[in-house]
Amino acid sequence: MLTIPSTLQKKFEIYLKNKAIPDKHHGVYKKWLRYYLDFCLKYNFPPRQKESLPQFIQKLHEKRQTKTQQEQAIKSRTLYYQIVKSSSLSHQAPKPENSKRSTLNVDKLFPNHDAIPGPIQYEKIESRFSPDPAPSPRVRNLSHDIRQYEISDSGPLKNKQEKGASWIGEYSMLENEIRVRHYSSRTLRTYKGWLRKFQTFTCSKPPDLLSSNDVKEYLTFLAVKRKVSSSTQNQAFNALLFFYRHVLKKEFGKIDGVVRAKRKPYIPVVLSREEIENILHYLDSPYDLVVKLLYGCGLRLFECLNLRVHCMNFDEGILTVHDGKGQKDRTVPLPRTLLPELREQVESLKDLHGKDLRRKYAGVFLVNALEQKYKNAARDFIWQWFFPAKQLTREKKTGEYRRYHLHPSHVQKAIKEAVRNSKITKRASAHTFRHSFASHLLQANYDIRTIQELLGHSDVRTTRIYTHTIKSQTIKDAKSPLDF
Repeated sequence: MLTIPSTLQKKFEIYLKNKAIPDKHHGVYKKWLRYYLDFCLKYNFPPRQKESLPQFIQKLHEKRQTKTQQEQAIKSRTLYYQIVKSSSLSHQAPKPENSKRSTLNVDKLFPNHDAIPGPIQYEKIESRFSPDPAPSPRVRNLSHDIRQYEISDSGPLKNKQEKGASWIGEYSMLENEIRVRHYSSRTLRTYKGWLRKFQTFTCSKPPDLLSSNDVKEYLTFLAVKRKVSSSTQNQAFNALLFFYRHVLKKEFGKIDGVVRAKRKPYIPVVLSREEIENILHYLDSPYDLVVKLLYGCGLRLFECLNLRVHCMNFDEGILTVHDGKGQKDRTVPLPRTLLPELREQVESLKDLHGKDLRRKYAGVFLVNALEQKYKNAARDFIWQWFFPAKQLTREKKTGEYRRYHLHPSHVQKAIKEAVRNSKITKRASAHTFRHSFASHLLQANYDIRTIQELLGHSDVRTTRIYTHTIKSQTIKDAKSPLDF
């Protein structure tokens, strides 16, 4: 975070008092001013430029700041702009507190205001993408480029090659393209995250000027500077491929000359039956039942928490998983030893559902347009979450009270605490129980194709990683069947 120069800070305090803002709130407004200046430095927006405001507001939305906080931040930025317009104050260059992470050498970050309009007088901005003192290929000495930009109070910058262009429309289009394909909210969150990082890397280059070379340089940067894993680099590639193809309506073409992150052989962590029993001993309800389903049915955590009452078929002993990874459905056998506990959970859900209906209860959250198709589905018992959250959630738009499922972070925290208390010397998480499910089936000589179907893998090669988690029991000596 930047440090506000003393001269600017004093002037800002005077403006706060003139606006009749209580002294106890001055610290909050100063914090938002620092946040805004740091935002401009990070994304290469000249602080005096009006066009930085939409991007700043977008960043506040992405950080999920409240409406009050957003109003405070925008007001701080407005006061700062008034200082710039009305004062001939010469500001000192704000310096980042962590000099190792970013080095700033600027004669006048906020030039004399008599020069408006005029070129921004930057000397050098070194890389903010890595702790290395040397600038990265994309974030280099910007003095030549930035001096081409002309500040205009009446409209956008004139130079087509400018950095700091608005990507708000592209973010909106990305969200629309993902939602129309019914991709999960996790995919949307991940793709928007990679797009935000890519925007930072390109210094907010105008989207219509983006090319495949920008992607090549970014992927190389991830591998060389950030030293990310191959899976992380592939995730970034897929996000940018989607962005180019469906938002920019461009094709990558051949991506040659990209340094690829080295792919390491991955062997998942597997727990023994005894270790699983020890962990269950330290778990309370309903987390113990969640873990039993993770291990007993080989579910992913989000698949388990998304279960609803109608997913359980006790008569046939089948659990149906809807909208798993890749929007695929599958069925898995219910563990017979869990049937009494599962039936007991259903009875407790009936009691909770009855209490909810007696209150101002609008029902559970439903996916897509299901609630429009079935008006009463949200209040029907069969659509209730199998692992409901303890508290009702109030919707901001409608003011209605609805119930969400158990939050993944609560389960992960409970598992982490149970693993610590059980003194197990393995890196165990919620997904470890799914690994254990597959490995134990393979150890029991189940067919690899059967395990693939139970796990919901599209490719059997993904399932084959579990062959490395158990000892081989195959007879390797060549022998004729006649000699058996």
